[in-house]
Amino acid sequence: MDVRNLRHFVAVAETLHFGRAAARLGMTQPPLSQSIRALERELGAPLFVRTRRSVSLTPFGAEWLPHVRSALDGVTGLSDIAERIRKGRAGRLELSFVSTADYSILPRLVHGFRQLYPDVDLALTEATSDMQIAALTEGNGQVGIVIPSGDVQLPGIFAYRRLVSEPLIAAVPENWITEGRLRTVAGRLPADAVLSSPLVVFPRQAAPLFYDLVIGYYAACGGTAHIVQTAIQMQTIISLVSAGMGVALVPASLRHLARSGVRYLELAGEVPQLETGIIWRRDDKTPTLGNFLDMVETVIERAPKA
Repeated sequence: MDVRNLRHFVAVAETLHFGRAAARLGMTQPPLSQSIRALERELGAPLFVRTRRSVSLTPFGAEWLPHVRSALDGVTGLSDIAERIRKGRAGRLELSFVSTADYSILPRLVHGFRQLYPDVDLALTEATSDMQIAALTEGNGQVGIVIPSGDVQLPGIFAYRRLVSEPLIAAVPENWITEGRLRTVAGRLPADAVLSSPLVVFPRQAAPLFYDLVIGYYAACGGTAHIVQTAIQMQTIISLVSAGMGVALVPASLRHLARSGVRYLELAGEVPQLETGIIWRRDDKTPTLGNFLDMVETVIERAPKA
């Protein structure tokens, strides 16, 4: 259905005069009359009752008019929508994230982006770093918050930006402290207490750098880790600690995950630092992604300095 015919119909319906409607539209009356007749033939019903003295809408025309106005409003808004999509102020952004980011950088990034671009559909997916890298490699998703891995080399495909670096702390069963099973020194957990405790940790495949950081801490302290359970969700790891299965070394931001039966303690001595960053495909020029990356820079610049 020709949009011009619809505009002609609305003009005649609002003026109820073919001459005045033609003047409003900047055309002569004969082609306007032809346009209305063509529209009526297409619809199979008359839109106007015409006499020598007056023009009025038929019941069908009166009922159809608000629907035509609504459709034309939508057409009129298409150029504005296109401009907003072109500038990344509308559209969609697919963001994946590791579970540890949920307690550190993710809330700030989501809040900042929502404030700046409320009309963008922000799709969030929780996934391990390896799953995110695999998905992005296949062209699924746009940007991921990951724990980087030194043994995964993807030159020319991905770009990476460091977001935060934070120390590891120990999550321990609270009753192990109250019952004297674990001793603390000045409120910190000494290395020998860590070495003598069973460990709950991410599997290496899911987070190689995190896993190696934890195991490296045991090696640096002169011991080996006794892994009793692995889990790919941080919430699950903390639940297992709460159940008394073992201790876990987690990012300091996990203090925000309050769980009955769990106490968070700083580690004594030299403490490993865990880095979290964002990764995206270099060939992705989507405007919403560009706006997100610009916003990330602002968030990092405004973050409190360690």
